[in-house]
Amino acid sequence: MELLIQLLLLALGFIMLVKGADWFVDGSAGIADRFGVPQLVVGLTIVAMGTSAPEAAVSITAALKGSADITIGNVVGSNILNILIILGISSVIVPIAVAKSTIRYEIPYMLVITALLLVLGWTGNIIGFGEGVVLWIAFILYLGYLFMMAKKNKEEVSEEAVQLPLWKLIVAAVLGLILIVWGSDVTVDAATALAKYMGLSERFIGLTIVALGTSLPELFTSVSAAMKGKADIAIGNIVGSNIFNILFVVGTTALITPVVFVSGFAIDTIVAIAAGVLLLVCVVRGQKLTRTGGILMLLGYAAYFIYLLR
Repeated sequence: MELLIQLLLLALGFIMLVKGADWFVDGSAGIADRFGVPQLVVGLTIVAMGTSAPEAAVSITAALKGSADITIGNVVGSNILNILIILGISSVIVPIAVAKSTIRYEIPYMLVITALLLVLGWTGNIIGFGEGVVLWIAFILYLGYLFMMAKKNKEEVSEEAVQLPLWKLIVAAVLGLILIVWGSDVTVDAATALAKYMGLSERFIGLTIVALGTSLPELFTSVSAAMKGKADIAIGNIVGSNIFNILFVVGTTALITPVVFVSGFAIDTIVAIAAGVLLLVCVVRGQKLTRTGGILMLLGYAAYFIYLLR
């Protein structure tokens, strides 16, 4: 009976994720069109920060409870998953076009702040209040860049964009985000219970189900956006989430309490940098993440996963 309940909850969690991603993408894209805001900016801000809510909640709550040591593993692990698994799966399903500004500015900025995290952590094995301030300054600079980009690239509001009432678009986006976050929680709990029922180890569950669980919002949102032809939201969601995870999540956690950066995290952070470099290499020529690039990313994650199980 318990097994049947967990299977039903797993199915319910996936339904919530699929429907939530659908509503969230439609609502967010509609709001962007309504105000003439480029969809890339929406992907890098509202969508990215919304889908990063699980990582933020887990890390900041842990810091308040005095367990900030899980922050780096949670953030770096999610960032690797975001690029190698989520963009990998999304681009295998449908190739994703990438904007010039993403190739020139956002992906390089993501690489720079990931390297910054490595340097800050490696130098003293602790990310303290001072480092938290540095990360927050970088976050404010990033928000300033997005504001300037939104102002510079303001688009004409089409007649189609004003057909749906604004309140309906906002309700769709908010309800979609709630379903995504709630659905990921239900899915992780059910999958963990099933894994324990099958006798799988806590370490295996942590490295797979829980790590993927906090990235489910990004996965379903990016796949949904890519299939709807809203590539700017798909790629912006991942790049923006990775930037948000490091600057806001680690930065805010460090302002609350020192964050431990154990030596093993250096390898994981280098893998996160390598994943970003692979993404840049895959898109720099054709401004598109193709199925070939997606397969390379999935193979890259498979290699990293084998390393984790050593």
